[in-house]
Amino acid sequence: MIPLELSEHDRGTGCEMHRWLTDLFPICRSLTGPGVVETLEYVRRILPDLRLVRVASGTQVFDWTVPEEWSIRGGWLEGPDGRRVVDFATNNLHVMGYSTPIDQTLSLDELQPHLHSLPDQPDAIPYVTAYYHRNWAFCLTHRQREALRPGMYRAVIDSTLAPGHLTYGELVIPGHTDREVLLSTYVCHPSMANNELSGPVLATALARSLLAGPKPRLTYRILFMAETIGAITYLSQHLAHLQERLVAGFVLTCVGDERTVSYLESRYGDTLADRVARHVLDRAAPGYMRYPYTKRGSDERQYCSPGIDLPVALVMRSKFGTFPEYHTSLDDTTLVTPTGLAGSYALHRRMIAVLEANGLWKTTCLCEPQLGKRGLFPQTGTKDILKVVGLQMNLLVYCDGRNDLLAIADRLGVDIADCRPVIERLEQGGVLARLA
Repeated sequence: MIPLELSEHDRGTGCEMHRWLTDLFPICRSLTGPGVVETLEYVRRILPDLRLVRVASGTQVFDWTVPEEWSIRGGWLEGPDGRRVVDFATNNLHVMGYSTPIDQTLSLDELQPHLHSLPDQPDAIPYVTAYYHRNWAFCLTHRQREALRPGMYRAVIDSTLAPGHLTYGELVIPGHTDREVLLSTYVCHPSMANNELSGPVLATALARSLLAGPKPRLTYRILFMAETIGAITYLSQHLAHLQERLVAGFVLTCVGDERTVSYLESRYGDTLADRVARHVLDRAAPGYMRYPYTKRGSDERQYCSPGIDLPVALVMRSKFGTFPEYHTSLDDTTLVTPTGLAGSYALHRRMIAVLEANGLWKTTCLCEPQLGKRGLFPQTGTKDILKVVGLQMNLLVYCDGRNDLLAIADRLGVDIADCRPVIERLEQGGVLARLA
């Protein structure tokens, strides 16, 4: 794959995003609990208009129920010699997510069913959860597990699982129209950099960029929430609104490494989000990996599900589930780099620019308009005339009210960025009228 072209602004933003990610990395996040709120409050210091919404445990959301709130203060496993074998304070992946409280002494044989490790990755701590089944467990490297000696072990997990709230963050940036673009990311994994924090820091940077520029044409809805249950909860509250107004959406996840660029299409791969992604990636990241919807795995599962049918796709770096560090302690702040984040920022900014440039126009004249009298055609005709006005004439041919500008650009094999100024001149000259 050809390396992505990055501006100084992109590189500077990539460095800033990596600083945010490093600050957020130690926080223990889960579906619910204080770690989620702490993360959202950090984002709100950068985006003061971010709104935090709480949904009570037990709330019915389609076929699901908002779970109880989980909070953890500590956890450790003490060996026969009194030393701590693993400690939550050292790495918050050591305690399985949503573990129930425990203070019990067990033999090694009794303890083994409550241990998780990865024999094929002996130096990695796995990320394991049990959200909807009450249980407790510790996660450790396989080398640590193999070093355990027979004897009695004290297992302590100081946690609380009780009625509370699921909290998500929402920021709406109004545009000149009520047509919306969705940027959705999640804040529910503990210390993982690419699979977790790269998405929220990219969403934050994109939101800040939109707020700093001129008022956009489209409205942008940016969500920070728990994966799966957060999206289901939000859709249960806002489905009619999104189905009426959403024109395109992207899930932001796994956007921080430098290995590749990946695109995962919507259920049928035919939405505006898919078309925008392909238009940008074909030009900016040739050789990118393309995945069908059958390889889904994040919140596109909810947004594109039958009956929901929202136009949502994903543009990532290494796709979730394909890189060896995925869902382990190896997914750390060294895997995600400022350059990797900057590349994703540049790609998503370019996709936003395509969405902003897109529209639907129709010619106002029957047959070819007389362009010369409008100052839109050279006064002297030469054999090179089509090189000068070829794009202009082709745009006029296909602006028939049926093809949006993106479809025309793709048909002509040109960048929509080159089409937009020509369209604006033709519109000012009165030979094109905007329909949408």
